Amino acid sequence: METNRYNKGIEVLQQMVSQETLNATVKHIEKFSPDMAKLIVEFPYGSLYSRPGLDLKQRSLLTIAAMVASGSAAQLDFHVQGALNVGLAPNEIVEAVMHCVSYAGFPKTLDAMFVVMRVFNEQGITYEEV
Repeated sequence: METNRYNKGIEVLQQMVSQETLNATVKHIEKFSPDMAKLIVEFPYGSLYSRPGLDLKQRSLLTIAAMVASGSAAQLDFHVQGALNVGLAPNEIVEAVMHCVSYAGFPKTLDAMFVVMRVFNEQGITYEEV
């Protein structure tokens, strides 16, 4: 599993999430399906997140919006944590989710906001509207 894209992907992930979170996802999946674990590191993180042109904060905002729009709330907590770790402010994350309501609809946006609220609560983040 030691390819250049894999190594780049691990480097990006280490900037975004804790080693504990990385183990809870990639290493956990790797035990079941090494090929799937390799794909989730190499493709999005080794091939896309590591590209020039956008920084990790911008890519995190895009990912959050895409996940809201596609209704992928189950994976959103990972990306909200990553967004916080690369420097997005809590209000930027909330605004990104709120912005999606007119494109993704209220149900998907509310599901996402509940995830954001849970992550903030778990991390002791107090959110105040600006």
